[in-house]
Amino acid sequence: MRRFLRENGLGLASFGFFLMFFGGQILTGFLDYNQNQQDHGQQPIGFTAYFTTGHFVEATFENWESEFLQMGAYVLLTVWLRQKGSAESKQLEGDEEVDKDPREEADCPDAPWPVQQGGLILVLYEYSLTIALFALFVLSFLLHAAGGASDYSQDQLAHGGQAISMVHYMGTARFWFESFQNWQSEFLSVAAIVVLSIFLRQRGSPESKPVAHPHSATEE
Repeated sequence: MRRFLRENGLGLASFGFFLMFFGGQILTGFLDYNQNQQDHGQQPIGFTAYFTTGHFVEATFENWESEFLQMGAYVLLTVWLRQKGSAESKQLEGDEEVDKDPREEADCPDAPWPVQQGGLILVLYEYSLTIALFALFVLSFLLHAAGGASDYSQDQLAHGGQAISMVHYMGTARFWFESFQNWQSEFLSVAAIVVLSIFLRQRGSPESKPVAHPHSATEE
């Protein structure tokens, strides 16, 4: 168990924080939703029923969408773009280990099976991280739209208006306001770590350059 925790500590801690904060979102969202129900003279709902509401779906996937967009775009941008002095950038000149053609190592017994298999499987595997992140972005984007349409329609009906479809909701300023306010914050955080890692350090972190290295050193 100790070895397992040591070898997987970063992932376990990250998912642990996710579950803790997600639980906080669910609980407070449930309380906020029922408070809004009471304010409009409607009956509160049960805890499990909250998971089917547009309020929960929209709030959850609105945020997930921006995270997957940011990570997918960042992974892709770091293939071609550089930032002098940043710990997040590849070297300004020359190829690195990640640039090597995996076909040259197809005979390695420890290579992942898609590398040994070759062909279309390998082509997809070469770009699988970006494909997965953008696929999760698209899925979250659509669920954000579906949940937002449901929540928006419920609000409209409560005020004597009409319900709208998901496609119609995607044409509203509210939908894009929800998206843009999250997207801009994600790319701000990326820009911050890229630029701050030029001048600032965190001893022991792979996201930082060695403390004694000069600001001009460009390295992951």
